[in-house]
Amino acid sequence: MSTRLEAGNTAPAFTLPDQNGNPVSLSDYAGKKVILYFYPAASTPGCTKQACDFRDSLTSLAASGYVVLGVSKDAPAKLKKFETNESLTFPLLSDPELAVHNAYATYGEKSMYGKTVMGVIRSTFVIDEAGQIELPLYNVKATGHVASLRNKLGL
Repeated sequence: MSTRLEAGNTAPAFTLPDQNGNPVSLSDYAGKKVILYFYPAASTPGCTKQACDFRDSLTSLAASGYVVLGVSKDAPAKLKKFETNESLTFPLLSDPELAVHNAYATYGEKSMYGKTVMGVIRSTFVIDEAGQIELPLYNVKATGHVASLRNKLGL
């Protein structure tokens, strides 16, 4: 597993296909504040709750200058279905090779139902306008995460 990122680190650059198959790069958002969140799997209960919380907070996050990008190992077609079923209004990025997950140290050992397994570590990164990690959050809970994040950001 990669070394976890810390505040002040440069956010690893990436280009991934979104739910429509279009390439999305972190550099597309240069000069903007980005909330980049990694989730285990589209259309699962926890990931749906978290995505819908981001969707419902998008207007106020945007008003504070933030854009939201979600990343999972799901294929674009599965992400498109997730977007449609949940009326999601932000890019969902596909990383089946786990290259970006590994760059952000969001894939590795985790505890699930008392067992150690390999998988996606639910994590969120707030990236500032200069591309620096402002707030790295690993092992976040799906429920209540957006409210907690808003609190940490003073929104």
